Amino acid sequence: MRSFWQFFYSTLIIPPLWVVLHLLGVVKEKVRRGIRGRIGLFAALEERMQTLPKGKRVWFHSSSMGEFEQAKPIIVELKRRHPEAQIIVTFFSPSGYEHSLKYPLANVISYLPFDTQGNARRFLDIVQPDAGVMIRYDVWPNHTWEANRRGVPLLIANATMHRQTVRRLPVVKAFHRHVYDAFSEILSVSSNDVQAFESFKLKRPNIVASGDTRHDQVFMRCESARRDTLLPPQVNEGKKVFVVGSSWPEDEAVIIPAFRRLSRSIDNLLMILVPHEPSEEYLAGLETRLGENGSCIRYSRIDNYTNQKILIVDRIGILLPLYAYAHAAFIGGSFKQGIHNILEAAVFGIPVLFGPRHRNSQEPLQLLDAGGGFVVSDEGETYRALQNLLTDDSARESAGKNASVFVKNHLGATQRFVSTLEEYLDKK
Repeated sequence: MRSFWQFFYSTLIIPPLWVVLHLLGVVKEKVRRGIRGRIGLFAALEERMQTLPKGKRVWFHSSSMGEFEQAKPIIVELKRRHPEAQIIVTFFSPSGYEHSLKYPLANVISYLPFDTQGNARRFLDIVQPDAGVMIRYDVWPNHTWEANRRGVPLLIANATMHRQTVRRLPVVKAFHRHVYDAFSEILSVSSNDVQAFESFKLKRPNIVASGDTRHDQVFMRCESARRDTLLPPQVNEGKKVFVVGSSWPEDEAVIIPAFRRLSRSIDNLLMILVPHEPSEEYLAGLETRLGENGSCIRYSRIDNYTNQKILIVDRIGILLPLYAYAHAAFIGGSFKQGIHNILEAAVFGIPVLFGPRHRNSQEPLQLLDAGGGFVVSDEGETYRALQNLLTDDSARESAGKNASVFVKNHLGATQRFVSTLEEYLDKK
C-alpha cells in the first residue's frame, strides 16, 4: 500500500506543488528566497559533510525559526551528553534558515531539498544520518519513506495533532497513516495528542506523551535574558510596562484603543509594541495609525526617548528578553488567525492576555486553567483586564506566579526525548 501512496504523492501532488511554489515565487519575496537558496544545495552540502569528523550524525529538521527553537534544547542536551555528535540541521523556510546560519552547535545548516524521490535519495546519500529528528509537524513524505527504507530511525519531537486538522479527514488520514508508520517514535506533547495519533491505527512507531521542549527552551532563554539590558533606565523605571508580542493589525485595532483609554487614567504606563512583521512599510503605517505627534518612538531611536507612552520595536529577535521588563503581556495573532507563543511571556511570571483565536495551541487553554492567562474578546474587555492587572498589585502578582509555576511544572521534556534518542544511537 505504501508504494501506492508514494506513487500518488510523487506523481499527483509533488509536480503541481512545484509549479505553485515557483508561481508564488514571482510575487512573494520570501518564497523566492527559498527557491534561490536551494540553488547548488547538493554541491554545498556535500562539501560541508566531507569536513565533518567522526561521530554519530543526527539530522534535525524544522519548518522554520519557531520550530527550531524547540529543537535547540534537544541539541544542547545531546551535545552535553555526546560532545562528538555531529548535528545536521535543515529548514524548509527561509526565515528559519537565514536566522540560524550562525547557530554554534550545528555542524551543518542547509535547506531541505524539494521533496522529490530523487532529491530524498541524494540528500540521504550525502548526509548518511544515524538518526533523524523531525520537529512538531513538518514531515516530508519522500524524505521520511527513504530514510525508513535505509533503516534510519526517525523520531518526531513535540508531536501534536489538533482536532480540526485536515490530517484527520478520511483520505488524508489514510495517506498520513503510511507516512507516520515510517517513524520509530512519535513523542507527543500531551495524552490528547497520543490518542489522536493512535486513531491512525499505526503499526510501527511507539507513541508516548513526553511533553513540550518549548517549556525547557523558554526557561533556558529566560535565565539568560534577565542579564540583558535592552532598555535604558529612564525608559521603564517607575512605570507599569505592557508588552504586546508579535502583533498583527487585527490585534492592534483592539489593543491600542484600550491602552490609550487606560493611559488617560494611569500616568506611569508604557506599552512596548512588537509587530510580527516589522517591515519599514508596516512600521510607517503603524505610526500613521497611532496619529498623535510624539505619542510613540521606535526602538532604534531610543536614545532620543522623551517619555513617549508607546515604544515600537523595529528590530527582530528581542521579544523574549523584553518580557523581562513587563508587568503584563498580550500575545499577538489571537485576533487574527491563531495565537503565537505564550510561553515566552509566561516564563517571566507575568499575567498573559490573548484574544479569542487561541485554540491552535494547547498552552493558552492550560494557562487559563492555571490562572495565569486571560481571554479578552474586544476593546472593553481588554481595558478592564489591564486596569485590574496594572492597578491591583495583588491580582497581578498572583496571576504572574500562576504563569511561572505553569511553565516550571512542564519542564523535563528535553531529557526524556534525548534519553529515547540515545536508545537508537546506541544501536548504531
